[in-house]
Amino acid sequence: MEMEYLTEDALVAVKELLPDSAEGDLAAVCSWADEIRFHYHWSSALHYADTPDFLCNYKYCRDCHDSSRFRRKDRCVTGAIHNYTMQLTSVFRDSKSELNYNLTEALMFLSHFIGDVHQPLHVGFTGDEGGNTIILHWFRRKANLHHVWDTLVIDSALKTFYEKDLAIMIQAIQRNITNDWWSDMSTWPYCGNNETVCPNQYASESISLACKFAYRNATAGSTLEDDYFYSRLPIVELRLAQGGVRLAAVLNNIFASKAKIAQA
Repeated sequence: MEMEYLTEDALVAVKELLPDSAEGDLAAVCSWADEIRFHYHWSSALHYADTPDFLCNYKYCRDCHDSSRFRRKDRCVTGAIHNYTMQLTSVFRDSKSELNYNLTEALMFLSHFIGDVHQPLHVGFTGDEGGNTIILHWFRRKANLHHVWDTLVIDSALKTFYEKDLAIMIQAIQRNITNDWWSDMSTWPYCGNNETVCPNQYASESISLACKFAYRNATAGSTLEDDYFYSRLPIVELRLAQGGVRLAAVLNNIFASKAKIAQA
């Protein structure tokens, strides 16, 4: 979806950085960061940022650390987004930086983590590990709440509304962007202080939505059915849309710097 919103310069740069196996499609590597987390053990902490239970807010200085006994700072999804944005951007400010970074991996990590931070339970409560320890039923299927928001709401939507075809679902979300969400969409990409990316804002939105929608009426042992599904699906689709539009805007900003510097 995000490829639709890339500028020509960004599209060229992204295709140059993608591995051959992606065949020029960023969506083809969207699951790469999940697939390699057990090989790159250090990356596991970068997929989420847990917050204190029931406070329903996010603060970088308090919440961006890993879960080891050392509580190493900056090791969370928002810290990772800052880091990989910096890596990609710095290459166009200092050509020597390119030697120090794997830019293909930086692009794939950044793209995945911007998606993760928009899933509300990737900025959930510490006590339940972002809903991972809340065991319940999704209709007749046993699951944890985090998996419901990662996968099962989308799976149910595909079966119920989209003929089990992800492409049809993406087209529907794109229509919503240009119709129902158009007036709000123009504000999604913008960060304060002329920043390229603002993951703290995205994380604050996510924990707020987690409290209002994800955790509400979803206690351990409960069964989530149509009421939960139909009321939460619009939130899931909105966050998918915001993540795609914002990722495109970030990549447009990053790769615009190359053209600007070349002209300087």
